[in-house]
Amino acid sequence: MRMLQLRPLAFDLARARLPSSAPATPFGPFNSCVQKRWRKPLVTAQTRLEDRTRDHKLDKLATHLATLKTALGLLALMSARRRGPYVSLQLMSRWRGLVGLNVAVGAFVRKHSHVFEVFTHPLRRKLCCRIRRGMRELVKEEEGVVRRMELESLKRVKKLLMMSVNGRVHVHALRLIRRELGLPEDFRESILAKYSRDFRLVDLEIVELVERDEDLGVTEIEKWREKEYREKWLSEFETRFAFPINFPTGFKIKGGFRQKMKNWQRLPYVKPYERKEIVKVRTCGGVERFEKRAVAIIHELLSLTMEKMVEVERLAHFRKDFGMEVNVRELLLKHPGIFYISTKGSSQTVFLREAYSKGCLLEPNPIYAVRRKMLELLLLRRRNTKVLSVIEEDNLVHTVDEGHKREGDWVVPILESLEGHGVER
Repeated sequence: MRMLQLRPLAFDLARARLPSSAPATPFGPFNSCVQKRWRKPLVTAQTRLEDRTRDHKLDKLATHLATLKTALGLLALMSARRRGPYVSLQLMSRWRGLVGLNVAVGAFVRKHSHVFEVFTHPLRRKLCCRIRRGMRELVKEEEGVVRRMELESLKRVKKLLMMSVNGRVHVHALRLIRRELGLPEDFRESILAKYSRDFRLVDLEIVELVERDEDLGVTEIEKWREKEYREKWLSEFETRFAFPINFPTGFKIKGGFRQKMKNWQRLPYVKPYERKEIVKVRTCGGVERFEKRAVAIIHELLSLTMEKMVEVERLAHFRKDFGMEVNVRELLLKHPGIFYISTKGSSQTVFLREAYSKGCLLEPNPIYAVRRKMLELLLLRRRNTKVLSVIEEDNLVHTVDEGHKREGDWVVPILESLEGHGVER
């Protein structure tokens, strides 16, 4: 009897020693045929991002643009220095975290010899770096093109405000995509404050549109639909709410996907510039229509940019102003035929697929042309370095110390005057 009482106690102690993650019923000969319930794998934005079909041309372009962004960041920091047109490599090594480099700054500038010039200072005897003349001219050319396209920039800002819910957009959001929109660095003064008849600043950080211009309320997708309707003789029912679809090479079409895409293309939605109250309902395709409007807004925003691309993280700053209460990244990944997200570089970048072919923009603009020249100059790296002159200016000492006095400079005019009068020293 005593042995029978000890057996349940020993069994309870053995069960207590099992880890919490262990199953309630251990594996044995009597339960080897027990089947576990199969769970459907979750489909999230992360799984869509990992399983998407890659576009190697756009990935390569994103990598090159990330390198150009790093180089332009170094150029901006070098230009902000007031001590001369050069910076010591020792100081530039501290900027590694500011520009997001994963290699040494010295190795980066030596690798791109057509953009940066590394030389030894003739007086201080230390390594310094300055910007090549060709790159300086391209930077000035871009600034000039941006200034000349001021009226086009004005229209782009007005179209962005017309897409917002109440005609307002945060200035901080505009500042984040300033370069993508082709706006000057001082756009707050040169555009927002200059054209006070069109814009009004509210609380200093919100810009409001004074009056809508209905002539600008035509999206780029509507122009494409009209062209398809006229040239390809397609029915209005098929093209009225359709989007151009261009899947990447190797994209696998699953069963039922074509019919779903066809139904989505015919689904009506409220267009970006229409002034209607948008309500997200869960019946009669309300969610799909709400998401399709968000797709149209992002499509129009990308069409307004110079290079038809923008960082995904910066798109999230327009969610509230544009009334897009959706997960932006997940929405972009749901439509691989319209958008493509590249993970190359330090951030995720979304491209408008219809605007690119083999990694190049189909309809280039003046700002894109200048930036393409910068990219080509950067990609030369160490090739054709023989065409680069060792010293671009006639006198290196005068160039690197131009406008800055040194000890002993006071005696130079005295010696020059003595030479002018023919006095022997």
